[in-house]
Amino acid sequence: MITSSANQQMKHLSQLMKRAKERKKEQVFVVEGIKMFQEAPADTVVSVYVSESFLEKPEHEKCLQGYRYEVVSDAVFREISDTQTPQGILAIVRMPKYDLSDLLQGDHTHLLILESVQDPGNLGTMVRTGEGAGITGIIMNKTTVDLFNPKTIRSTMGSIYRVPYLITEHLPDLLDELHKENIRLYAAHLKGDTYYDAFDFTGACGFLIGNEGNGLSDEIAECADCYLKIPMEGKVESLNAAVSAALLMYECKRQRGEHNENMV
Repeated sequence: MITSSANQQMKHLSQLMKRAKERKKEQVFVVEGIKMFQEAPADTVVSVYVSESFLEKPEHEKCLQGYRYEVVSDAVFREISDTQTPQGILAIVRMPKYDLSDLLQGDHTHLLILESVQDPGNLGTMVRTGEGAGITGIIMNKTTVDLFNPKTIRSTMGSIYRVPYLITEHLPDLLDELHKENIRLYAAHLKGDTYYDAFDFTGACGFLIGNEGNGLSDEIAECADCYLKIPMEGKVESLNAAVSAALLMYECKRQRGEHNENMV
């Protein structure tokens, strides 16, 4: 049993949880909790750590079948965990790898494209909501918060394993590539004068969402084919980035559902 946070494995875990640079270098990330562990593809799990008390429940031992794991004292586990009430299980998991082609599905392409989103909870919520809305992938620039930040990972609730993603060094170049693939790009923008539900999202499309405080930069906004707006009452000028993204992604899902029904 590991009984000290000075243990080399615990130090390594701590570094992976705290430093994006270390995660990127090793191409792994840390997940916490039973659900996140059970949903991880088995062939991507590198190592597993459980607390002493976690093993006291028979059903917990059952979920560990087929895995080698290290037992950690409860005190050390609490110290190493990123959550206030740890469930007693942590795993190091390999990052999935995708190419642009993995995100494109012809006329069915449905992308969420993020510029410099900074809140880990927002990003994780967008990934999770995106899976629910049927997006084919999520694209983000390198100044968007780290996708594998522990808070982001928790907010995805497992969707991180299933939603293809791409992190790009230069977003304008990638948007040019999308245009060449006949993907229409829509920007939620203050200059938009047409409500979002007036557009046709049944063909290949992507939604551009900007930074929580500043919105989209002029350079990225100019890459959009159309600006759209979301109706708001009162003195509200803008919505939370994840909420805006959810409205657009689900409108796309709604339209495509109706379109498919009409085709039958």
